[in-house]
Amino acid sequence: MFMATVLFAQDKFGDQLIQRDGKVIVCQVREILDDEIKYIQQGFRDDVVFGIDKNKVASIVFSDGREMKLSDSMFGKENYTLQRKNALKFNFFSPLVDATAFSYERSLKPGSSMEIGVGIIGLGQNWDQYKDVSGLYFNVGYKFIKDPDFYLRGMRYAHVLKGAYFKPELAISSYSYTFHRSWGSYDPNGTETNATVGAFILNVGKQWVFGNSFLLDWYLGAGYGVSMSGDSGNARNFAFTGATGDSPLVVNAGFRIGFLY
Repeated sequence: MFMATVLFAQDKFGDQLIQRDGKVIVCQVREILDDEIKYIQQGFRDDVVFGIDKNKVASIVFSDGREMKLSDSMFGKENYTLQRKNALKFNFFSPLVDATAFSYERSLKPGSSMEIGVGIIGLGQNWDQYKDVSGLYFNVGYKFIKDPDFYLRGMRYAHVLKGAYFKPELAISSYSYTFHRSWGSYDPNGTETNATVGAFILNVGKQWVFGNSFLLDWYLGAGYGVSMSGDSGNARNFAFTGATGDSPLVVNAGFRIGFLY
């Protein structure tokens, strides 16, 4: 009789809550709610019910051997299945500085995304009638989207592409420019020069998403640049500003609009 009672107690309290920090709670699971797991433990009355935040539990191993994996509400991909993970963006003010820029962003997981961009140099407003420029620039960055400063049970991102972020970025700008000024007058032939400049930039910014369809994104950054070939002749390298012969410092800023799909 005593042995049967012991075996029954072992079976009754044979469930295990495997916590994310590696600790194990041996218990009997009573309820699995949206954000909490309720259970009873051996040595306490059956009407004493304990609770644990569901996000603290990595998995539940039941007494019959079955296992249930659990995801954090903040970072579990399945919590964002209805959200669009891709965005096409246009740098709204880029045509005003003699270039037109686009970028593509894809969410890799909650809190992280990859963004690549391309700019068509020469497609935009030319403010210098004596200077023609043409070329391309490219940039690629990994975005770390900030999570909340404090935790609430069941908290998650409003959208996987929304929020303040930090983005390290590599940029390269390759273009040719022709000066048509000669002795104060316009020279139709001009002098052509080529330049290729690269930079590593640390950006901070914030992105807003509206209705899972439209977004606004602003950013600013600073970093180091280097001339890879040729001579840019000035500090404006289209993908960024700076990296002159006097200083490797570069700065960057922009405002993008886009849509999600």
